This record gives sequence, structure tokens and C-alpha cells, in this order.
Amino acid sequence: MTIPGHDQSTHRLRAEWGPTGAVAIPADIAVVVDVLSFTTTLSVAVERGIEVFPFRWKDSRASEHAMRHGATLAVGRFEALSRGDARHVSLSPASLAEVEGVMRLVLPSPNGSTIAFALAEAGARVVGACLRNASAVAAWLAPQVAAGASVVVVPAGERWHDDSLRPAVEDLWGAGAVLAALVDLLGPEADPSPEARVAIAAWRAVDLPTDLLGCAGGRELAEVGFVADVDIAAQHDVSTVVPVLDGESFRDAAKRDEDPGGRHLRRVDGRG
Repeated sequence: MTIPGHDQSTHRLRAEWGPTGAVAIPADIAVVVDVLSFTTTLSVAVERGIEVFPFRWKDSRASEHAMRHGATLAVGRFEALSRGDARHVSLSPASLAEVEGVMRLVLPSPNGSTIAFALAEAGARVVGACLRNASAVAAWLAPQVAAGASVVVVPAGERWHDDSLRPAVEDLWGAGAVLAALVDLLGPEADPSPEARVAIAAWRAVDLPTDLLGCAGGRELAEVGFVADVDIAAQHDVSTVVPVLDGESFRDAAKRDEDPGGRHLRRVDGRG
């Protein structure tokens, strides 16, 4: 629901937190940022040519969803470790970077997936961004903004135990990285909102990888043995992919433009 005075509609570049904030700020294009780790894992998968089906739930419904699409289901980090089998694809971006032979992947993410689908249902074109592909996403957005499109960048945040939003500073940095690159490309035409300018300022103040390893989300992962995931998430502008949500799945914008009917054909004939 849009609240008068809160929609940032007088600015082309907008920013707002979490699933509730995302749908309160309408825009033509919405960029979801979940650095630790949904959109980082998404970027790694799409770099490897994998079609990614985000899913809201991590229970048996995720397995059914994977079967329906002929896809591999990514399991939780600890579940993958307990199985001790490299064939199991994990939500860990570091482990996904080593995967071979996967063409389609169901990626359970109650937070990132919920935001992505809520934005799509509201009519926005949805893009996944992180630190790894921030400038690539900005370069893809820039001509559309120059032509008059509006953009909202959504730092996903995390959840406290009572299910309230926990703003995650790493997502603010990721949002700021995309917005800063857009401002650099567009100059005075960028027109960021005050909220967007705060994200840009946060990004310009960050010290990577030190701050990502030192923030709450980074420490949480490092302390349970997943420091490699934080290291991968801290890599800035190492990827050129732009994951765009088309129906139920993300694919790279460049591949969608080259073969706009390919995904539909693969679904019809049942081949990956």
C-alpha cells in the first residue's frame, strides 16, 4: 500500500527497506539487494548459466517446486555439510561456484524471494543486485532511466526473532553501490531521493572487505564456518550478469535478449 508522502515519486531513483517498504514505493524497475546471501548466490548461479527459480519457502513445497520445473533444489548450508556429498547444491555462494552440470536451480529464500515476487506482482520489472554486479546492473538501468523510467532499489534486510525487519547494513551498502554507479553514469539527470542519497553515502564510506567481515551479518556467517561466503559477497564489480525475473525465474538480461523464446521452449519440451 502506498502512503502519501512516502512514495518518493518526485524522484527517479528511490530506495526503501524490506518487503513492506518495497511495495510501498512503486517504480517501473525494482532492484532487490540481499548481499548475505540471496542475490550474491543468484549472481554466482547466473554467471554459471543457471536459470534460477526463487522460492518463498524452505519446506517440502520447495522440493515439489523443483520437481515441477525439472530443477535442482539448493539446500541449506548446514544440511549440505551434514550430507557430506558434493553433489548437493547449497545456498552458499562459495559452494555454488564449484557446481557443475546444473541448468536450473530452485533457490529457497523467504526474504529475497518474497520481495522479488511482491514487486513483480505490483507491476515492476525485478532485477537482482549485489556488490559483485552493482555496476553491471547500473549500466543496464541507466539508458532506461534516461528514457524516463523510475527505479526503486530495495535493501532486503533480515528478520529479528519476532519477525520484524532488521535493517542489514550490508544490504544498504549494496543498494548504495548500484545507486552510486547510476548517479555517476547519469549525472544531474539521476535525481536520487534523500533515501537513495543516504544509501550512496553509506556505500562511499564502506571499507571492503573489512567492514563486511566485521558487520553483524558477516560475523554471523564467519563464526559458523562460512567466511568464504562473506569473501565472495565482498567482491565488488567482478560480475557482468544482470539477473532479471521473468515469470518464475531469473536469467541474465543479455541471454534473455539474445534468446527471448528459449526458456519457454525448454519448458514445453521438458529439456533443461
